[in-house]
Amino acid sequence: MKCIIGLGNPGKKYKQTRHNIGFLVIDELCNRKHLNLAKNKFKCNYEMDMVHQEKVLFVQPQTFMNLSGEGIRPLIDFYKIAIEDIIVIYDDLDLPVGKIRLREKGGHGGHNGIRSLIEHLGTREFKRIRVGIGRPTNAQPIVNYVLQPFAKAEMDDVNHAIMIAADASETWIEKSFNDAMNIFNQK
Repeated sequence: MKCIIGLGNPGKKYKQTRHNIGFLVIDELCNRKHLNLAKNKFKCNYEMDMVHQEKVLFVQPQTFMNLSGEGIRPLIDFYKIAIEDIIVIYDDLDLPVGKIRLREKGGHGGHNGIRSLIEHLGTREFKRIRVGIGRPTNAQPIVNYVLQPFAKAEMDDVNHAIMIAADASETWIEKSFNDAMNIFNQK
């Protein structure tokens, strides 16, 4: 079984914010499969389906971002999912809006959701899809920036990145993470 985790903050207030791009990618994957995240366990909304003859768990933690690992660890333990069968999708300030980058492992890079996952999983060696949200162009504090919606002028790039991140996730399931990196890190 594989597990695709999109990071974000729960609630309508945060739904379309930069920090919720991981949730938006999970929403896209679920829309493609006509799924709802109807199940809730261990502070996570999730659904399971078959994708390319592989059982896949689609997950949105329902803790706030900086506590993401609290629900993920017990959920993957419950379903006996190996760390190498997990991919985490999240926002990245260091990538321009519309760009994605796949990595097999790494540190938290200042991202509190990833910091929580590393702490709760006990490893940095899990696959990631980083989705660019850019940095503020003014003196706006980062915390305010990530919790605001994308600008209208950015929406084409944002929607493109969501589609590409979803495509990369499906490529990982169907082929391998190396194949996904070779295809999508070059775009």
